[in-house]
Amino acid sequence: MFHRPPFALRPLRDTVQEGGGPASELGPLPEWDLSDLYTSMEAPELAADMDWSAARSSAFAADYEGRLADLSGEGLAGAIAAYEAIENKLTRIMTFAGLLYSQNTADPARAKFVGDCQVRVTEITQPLVFFTLELNRIDEAALAAKLAESPALARYRPWLDRIRALRPFQLSDELEKFLHDQSVVGASAWHRLFDETMASLEFEVEGEDAPLGLEATLNLLSDHDRARRQAGGEALARTLGENLRLFTLVTNVLAKEKEVEDRWRKLPAPDHSRHLANQVEPEVVDALREAVWEACPRLSHRYYAMKAKWLGLDRLEYWDRNAPLPESDDRRIGWEEARDTVLGAYGAFSPKMAELAQPFFERGWIDAAVKPGKAPGAFAHPAATDVHPFVLLNFLGKTRDVMTLAHELGHGVHQRLAAKQGELLSQTPLTLAETASVFGEMLTFRRVLDAETDPSRRKALLAGKVEDMINTVVRQIAFYEFERQVHAERRGGELTSERLGEIWLDIQTRSLGPALNPREGYETFWAYIPHFIHAPFYVYAYAFGDGLVNALYAVYEEGLEGFEQKYFDMLAAGGTLHHKELLAPFGLDASDPAFWQKGLGLIERMIDELEAMG
Repeated sequence: MFHRPPFALRPLRDTVQEGGGPASELGPLPEWDLSDLYTSMEAPELAADMDWSAARSSAFAADYEGRLADLSGEGLAGAIAAYEAIENKLTRIMTFAGLLYSQNTADPARAKFVGDCQVRVTEITQPLVFFTLELNRIDEAALAAKLAESPALARYRPWLDRIRALRPFQLSDELEKFLHDQSVVGASAWHRLFDETMASLEFEVEGEDAPLGLEATLNLLSDHDRARRQAGGEALARTLGENLRLFTLVTNVLAKEKEVEDRWRKLPAPDHSRHLANQVEPEVVDALREAVWEACPRLSHRYYAMKAKWLGLDRLEYWDRNAPLPESDDRRIGWEEARDTVLGAYGAFSPKMAELAQPFFERGWIDAAVKPGKAPGAFAHPAATDVHPFVLLNFLGKTRDVMTLAHELGHGVHQRLAAKQGELLSQTPLTLAETASVFGEMLTFRRVLDAETDPSRRKALLAGKVEDMINTVVRQIAFYEFERQVHAERRGGELTSERLGEIWLDIQTRSLGPALNPREGYETFWAYIPHFIHAPFYVYAYAFGDGLVNALYAVYEEGLEGFEQKYFDMLAAGGTLHHKELLAPFGLDASDPAFWQKGLGLIERMIDELEAMG
């Protein structure tokens, strides 16, 4: 809650890449140029920034600890600005360490570097722990008076509101400082163990000359050849099963650690801290969850039954779920074509959007190639607000990779626009952080679909988009339900690997429907989802974002006057406005149950269209 792993990377997007080819078929793939942060692990500027931060943190505590309530409005604004400057510098350091580590999590030197940086930053920030605790002890009327007298302080009101929402769950200063110091050998250590173990796994796939890593093995699950899909799926199940004891231990320890802290803070539910961080009311998330579960028979159940027939199967095995349709275009898409497709879609919406995305391709802000030890999946990391975001991909040259590029660049555009709010106010709640990414993906999909004239290829494209939306909405809510049940049962004792598998299979069967056969081996697949480890209950933000964008895109198609400017204003607001305020200019309200039905209806209409194609 009040202590957090210092400036951790965003969890990876849960996607399964389709089959790709050698890098030579894709053209030159970009790699990060991290010199805008630091030139190396030994850079003197990095050491100087670390020393500056240590000195400023100690001086900050000496200047302000025990005095916040007595400061004027202007004085308190100055204290927050000084705190923000320290956070900006440390964010730069930890961004560099984290990105360097993501490029090769199997490199011992990089692992040591990120671990050492985490320890040092935790030590540096220990004197700052008092700040938010003491802010929350300021009397409500006194704080209101300070806000009224100082425009500089009033600018920070949204951040203060977020901090003060945590007041009922705040512990003593001594306990908060202990939790802060202990974090580097607590959850973050288990996160690192999970990441390094997952990066080091080798999957012996029948028919392959050498063992594959996780990304390449997941990639086989969307191969055109069913025998290769089965070989990949069985290799995943076998290797995950061999390591299940470790993943079960990590899951149990982290769930128990969370339960202990939640109990001390008197939080009402395991997911409540996530709702607070997301600035979203529990009843809004409950409405989303209930709407998705109610819609499963009309969406995922119906779609996978159709897909089984298209593939000539009675039921889908777990390795068939992401299989491409026979009509799918299996050509390799080169990097230049992917870039032009996304920038073209962005530019057709607004030249400004393409201009914001262009530098990612030109200045080393994207790392795209699949490499040994590289973090799997994809993410966009905002870095420090006076630098720029960085995007990680594992680009394999298929249509879904192009959509992932569009998704992560949407995050990048959002992060660039919000950066002007500064370190404390630019941070967007997860429920809104997915808005720009999913919208950018939708723009790109529509452009690709509109350009395709072959009916069979249009069907394959539409089916691929439906699958992505099911993965983003139904699958993520199923993940959320899995976490809810795991954390609830953990309060009664440790969960065995078998029990975790039972929960997984039960929820997957409910969410995906009777057309999917829960064959032996699939019960291990919970183990590789990084969100469960890094950010409990993060996953519902994907479903929230997709539902929100579906509703938002409908407004765009209806031709709302001034939509583009309203959209950019929403992104530029960062974390300064609540979701009700952000959506009001579009006539939308996420607290209205009909809101979610509108978004789910878009998926249903796409499935109707597919059904009509036969």
